[in-house]
Amino acid sequence: MSRNNKIAPQLSNFDIRLLRVFRTVVECGGFSAAEVELNITRSAISISMSDLEERLGMRLCQRGRAGFSLTEEGKLVYQASQQLMTSLEDFRSKVNFIHEHLTGELNIGITDNLVTIEHMKISHALKALKEKGPDVEIQIRMIPPNEIERSILDGGLHVGVVPNIRTLPGLQYTELYNEESLLYCGKEHELFDIPEEEITEQLIQQHDAVAPAYAQSAQTRCHYQNLKTSATATDREGVALLILTGSYIGYLPTHYAKRWIQDGKMRALNPEQYNFVTQYRTVTRKCNRHNMVLDTFLRDVHKENYV
Repeated sequence: MSRNNKIAPQLSNFDIRLLRVFRTVVECGGFSAAEVELNITRSAISISMSDLEERLGMRLCQRGRAGFSLTEEGKLVYQASQQLMTSLEDFRSKVNFIHEHLTGELNIGITDNLVTIEHMKISHALKALKEKGPDVEIQIRMIPPNEIERSILDGGLHVGVVPNIRTLPGLQYTELYNEESLLYCGKEHELFDIPEEEITEQLIQQHDAVAPAYAQSAQTRCHYQNLKTSATATDREGVALLILTGSYIGYLPTHYAKRWIQDGKMRALNPEQYNFVTQYRTVTRKCNRHNMVLDTFLRDVHKENYV
């Protein structure tokens, strides 16, 4: 057998499989005893041994009537294979440790007032991330959608949660959940005690309304066209404040308005007609470098079993 053969610079899975067979044969003391351990036939073991010897360019063992024994080269290869398998197991353990002990930071940009949404996907995912990586540093910024997208493109944020208003090149969007909004008035408003069947479109149009000053989709903007808009607010809290004055009507997400509905401080106006749904999405940068913290958060935030 030629000694000029050299094993490839990069070990293949095939090489490692042959070495595992070789180690088992050595530790079992021969081909016959290794059959049970490996759960393959003796002929298959013999073929594997021959393949390994051919790839290494040396005879590793003597087998025949005199029994099984290692050559001097075989003893050295066996020792080297033990070191290799130990290193592989050490590598596997370290990678598993990294998976189980996340480190680093996660910078998130979120549109305001999503904390009261019933699904709580973001909260669930952040809780799961903290459990998996107690040392992970989480930074949350409550900023408008356009700033979230710009910060992700600039690298200032890892991920954002934004309404479906537009799709920018260079960013990856994934649907997260839908949010329902209704038209509300406050307890002091003259529409508050009027029966629903008497609240007509003409009556709605007679009353001052507050509209958002932040970006909205074209589909959402159309719901404000027939309102008598006389005030604007830069966020939902501002909209709620004006509705609670009793001087304005305005749209709010149902999950956000729920507290005031329960306290009898707001009511929905003709919800069958005055309603719309906003789709929220996670957004990340396309072709992002691998980030295990970000990957873990995204995997958890999009779990189907979060309700």
